[in-house]
Amino acid sequence: MTEKNITTIDELSINTIRFLATDMVQKANSGHPGLPLGAAPMAYVLWSRFLRFNPNDPKWPNRDRFILSAGHGSALLYSLLHLYGYDLPLSELERFRQLGSKTPGHPESVLTPGIEVTTGPLGQGFGNGIGIAMAEKFLATKYNRDGHKLIDHYTYSIVSDGDLMEGVASEAASLAGHLKLGKLIYLYDDNKISLDGPTSLAFTENVQERFKAYDWHTLTVEDGNDINAIEQAIKDAQAETDRPTLISVKTIIGYGSPLQGTNKVHGSPLGVDNLKKTKEFFGWDPEKNFFIPEGVKDHLSEAGERGAKLQDLWNTDFGKYKESHVQEAHDFTLSFDGELPEQWDVDFPVFKAGDALATREASGKVLEVLRKNVPWLIGGSADLASSNSTPGKGDESFQPGHYDQRNIWFGVREHGMGAILNGMASYGGTRVYGGTFLTFSDYMRGAIRLAALTKAPVTYIFTHDSVALGEDGPTHQPVEQVSSLRMLPNLTVIRPADANETIFAWKIAMSRLKGPVALILSRQKLPVIDQEKYAPASNVEKGAYILSDSEGEPDIILIATGSEVHLILEVQEKLVAEGIKARVVSLPSFEIFNQQDKVYRDSVLSPNQPKRLAVEAGVTLPWYKYIGSEGDVIGIDTFGESGEGNAVLAHFGFTTENIYNRAKALLKNS
Repeated sequence: MTEKNITTIDELSINTIRFLATDMVQKANSGHPGLPLGAAPMAYVLWSRFLRFNPNDPKWPNRDRFILSAGHGSALLYSLLHLYGYDLPLSELERFRQLGSKTPGHPESVLTPGIEVTTGPLGQGFGNGIGIAMAEKFLATKYNRDGHKLIDHYTYSIVSDGDLMEGVASEAASLAGHLKLGKLIYLYDDNKISLDGPTSLAFTENVQERFKAYDWHTLTVEDGNDINAIEQAIKDAQAETDRPTLISVKTIIGYGSPLQGTNKVHGSPLGVDNLKKTKEFFGWDPEKNFFIPEGVKDHLSEAGERGAKLQDLWNTDFGKYKESHVQEAHDFTLSFDGELPEQWDVDFPVFKAGDALATREASGKVLEVLRKNVPWLIGGSADLASSNSTPGKGDESFQPGHYDQRNIWFGVREHGMGAILNGMASYGGTRVYGGTFLTFSDYMRGAIRLAALTKAPVTYIFTHDSVALGEDGPTHQPVEQVSSLRMLPNLTVIRPADANETIFAWKIAMSRLKGPVALILSRQKLPVIDQEKYAPASNVEKGAYILSDSEGEPDIILIATGSEVHLILEVQEKLVAEGIKARVVSLPSFEIFNQQDKVYRDSVLSPNQPKRLAVEAGVTLPWYKYIGSEGDVIGIDTFGESGEGNAVLAHFGFTTENIYNRAKALLKNS
């Protein structure tokens, strides 16, 4: 390598971005310096010459979106945010990866101004960007009118080899090509190195041809330091209106360092000596850390100033729009504020005792009403619409030329669906849902976890919730999934007992804006519980409640969720006939019940009565918190069996007779 001379403000700015990032990594003695050194030129071109943003209002609805899908290169993003004027002071860059800082190891959207989505798990940001581009298409079609473009922007991302290796990216990319998302532009940091070594050891496909097969527009920039070539490639990408674009930018990881082009610069600090040598290569003072040369911030602030002027023009236009399109403007403001229409929860179906229907069917009927009441409710299923009771058959779907429609055909792409939903939720202006079988929630676990981490208002419709699924057998019968989902912080899991509890489960999902909600729904028909005889289903809002109480203190407390609740009601009747006082508790949501005060929790699960029997068609482990040392659980700690649904339930002991016998055995031991 030969030493370079800085000759232009462009080079000075790019090197400032590089060295703020490498100084962060070095001071923290932790992080990934390789990506910022190689990718800084493309980031600079994008942010300075194309990206439309206002750092003083990071949530301006019509801003361009930028996602660093390769979230391990977070130091690059923090450099950009600071230099381009966001509320991220230099002191926070100096606290990179330290406890309590706004510059954590991977970008977190809920923590740092200007970050659109939380990235780091590779491939997730890739899928999020596609969700954002889909939201842009939907809302532009919904709200734009002649002379008024409320939504008209691009979605950009820097993606890595690792992103493209992950299956979630393949799923999402395939759908993006089908949907013709022409305002989606991804810059691929094509450096041929991953954490363990050269990508040639595991990743030798022709990426360009692969993305062409997805119906993407593909371009190549042969030199990642050629900022004019990068600029032209982005212009060419913008000119392609019917296909998303992948620009392969050939970079050198760790460019300018003694370790460039090797995996040694991927995920470890350069070291003091190597960092000094890198700075010398670029003509930078090796003794200066966190140094911003004179003129750089003024130059980079121009982009944000342009964005602020664009937002002023947008605000003026929106003012005129409000005069001529009153209802649309009202909906636009309401939805972006995260609110719901005034009458969003009216006209729900009435389910009466004596009826019997699966909770998935009840969910479908509620969803039909919600779609009428909330015009920005949008979602779909992973090719299981008829099974999930989500709109599908005969319903116009979100497609090219029909971007105003609200039924998304995700195809058999559960993980891609999850990442896309997170992107749409982060966008604002929409409320989103996605459906699949409960057992396939495992496929989308990474995306669900990020929704929980970022408190994204996503609703999951997980049907076929137990071994009652029957003949499809143990591959499709969930046993551990509900408990696994309950372990995720910020995820609210609700397993309603009947159609009326399902109504209130949906009400919770729609009104709970801080965090995702998973609805766990049955395939088999369940009797509608008589609300004149038993406690009303509105008590679902407390997480657990006494559905049917005993006269006086109970001798035993029977607890269940979902399809097992009607069984314990039948057992209660048998016990009462024998003079045994039994309380029945419906516990549809552990998370909501745990949030109630101790007085209420004790009123439901009396601490004076340790004889408690819990019943749920799933693993038993999480129930010990509620049954204590003297209680018992009827559950399933093995995989299921293939057979007719009721026969499988009986095989595992989910019958009135078995539950009754276990209750009597528990009482006998007192």
